[in-house]
This record gives sequence, C-alpha cells and structure tokens, in this order.
Amino acid sequence: MSKKILLVGASGRMGLAITRAAAESRQLRIVAAVDRPDDGVRPPVQGRDLGPLAGLAPLGVAVGADLDAALAGAAGNGETPDVMIDFSSPASTAAHLAACARAHVAALVGTTGLGADAEAAAQSAAARVPVLIAANTSVGVTLLAELVRAAARALPAEFDIEILDAHHRAKVDAPSGTAMALGRAAAEGRGIDHDAARLPIDRNGPRREGGIGYSVVRAGDIVGEHEVVFAAAGERVVLGHIATDRTIFARGALRAADWLAIQSPGRYSMVDFLGLKTAV
Repeated sequence: MSKKILLVGASGRMGLAITRAAAESRQLRIVAAVDRPDDGVRPPVQGRDLGPLAGLAPLGVAVGADLDAALAGAAGNGETPDVMIDFSSPASTAAHLAACARAHVAALVGTTGLGADAEAAAQSAAARVPVLIAANTSVGVTLLAELVRAAARALPAEFDIEILDAHHRAKVDAPSGTAMALGRAAAEGRGIDHDAARLPIDRNGPRREGGIGYSVVRAGDIVGEHEVVFAAAGERVVLGHIATDRTIFARGALRAADWLAIQSPGRYSMVDFLGLKTAV
C-alpha cells in the first residue's frame, strides 16, 4: 500500500519538484498540500490544485493553509497522511513538528537555517513520532558527509579545512545548511567543537590555525555545489558534490519519507535511512 504524504511548502522550488517526482512513484501519493497564506508578492496558490502548479494534470489536492486540518485528513483529498514532508520556512518548523506530534504523523524536514527552537521541537516530537531532519536529502551529499568525517579524522591537524558553498542567487541562508552539515562532520571527525572552530566569512588577515572556514557563492541558477578542501603545505585533498538537477533532492526526500513512515518514534538522519556505517 502506498504511503500518503502531506507536503508543506508545496508551491516552493522543492515542493513542486517533490510533486513532480511523487507523480512518478508507485510507493507514495500526495494527499494534502499546505503553503503559507498569500503574501501579496507571489501569485496566490490557496485553493488551487497542486498538479497544475507543478506542470502536471490535476491531482485532486487543493493547496491549503491549515496544517492541523491537513494532518487530520480534513483537507486535500480527505485522506489522513502517513508522513509530512516540510520544505517551508525555518520560522515555522517548530510549530509544524509540534503539530505532527499531536497528530501522530511522521515528520521529515528538509528546511534549512533552523534555530534552537526547531531542535527543541524535534527532540520533543521524536518522543511520539519518527522525525528526520536533513539539511540535504541527496544520497550523494549524505555519503560526502561521511567521507569528510573520515578524512578529518585521518588527516593531521595542520591540514586547513575550507568549505566552498555555491547556490542560486535566491538562496537565503549563507552558508547553506548543507555546507554547515559538512563543517560539523569535519569537526566531529577531528573531535573539536564546530562553533568554536568556525571562522567568520568576512575574515581578514592570516588564517587561524585549526579553524573551519566557509566560502560562499550566490549567483545565477546554481542548484548546489559543495567542496571540502583539506589543504596543507604541498598537498590538498578535495571532496565534493555537484547537483545539476533539483530532482535528486526530491527523490531522496521521497525515498526517506517512505522509509520514515514505518519507523518507531525517535530521531533519525539520512545516514540512518541509507544504512551507512559512520566513519567515527
């Protein structure tokens, strides 16, 4: 039996990509869609069928604004969802996780730029439902983070760590959630505190020894490119990932959601979903 999805942030870049990817899936169906109320800037989406918004035939799922109604099966096509996929706003994530916990619906969050309130809400919700928060739902990026962790553990401390982060011009957070996740993986591999080791983007003067640096590009329509550079005198180790199509994130999110919907309550990651053995 196919899993039923509640899609939050339905009319955004990722929401529409997930809609198109789900239309090709036999394992998952979108039964409800939620987006923020009309803001007077974007074309209105409330009440419109999600299918045509994504360039598809009608799906019989109208975009709404009431998350609780959608979780209860009182919106969309009237079915109760098995899992929420949320690519919306970091300001709303904590409330969305709390709503999933109340409704006993699994929650996958791909929204980046999350704060401490979202982390606290995730921990609380995980006591009642399965929760997976991923800064990047690409299978390749998940593997990259494990390789970065292993390299940081193996290479001597004199290797500087710099993370190159490139996205499209409309990307809001900088560094991106993916870049920060790679930085944290490097810090874990070295056994150091990431926040203490992080170097400011606008730094001047000589590089502080042992720091983890970030270099950010926001331009054009770059989907997502990340490199982690380990540089020492006379040599460099470079690990990277290039995304050329947003569909990879949509497919990864759908596969992870299909898996998450049948897990026991708790906190999960993309590493858990892929069954990777951590490097440390």
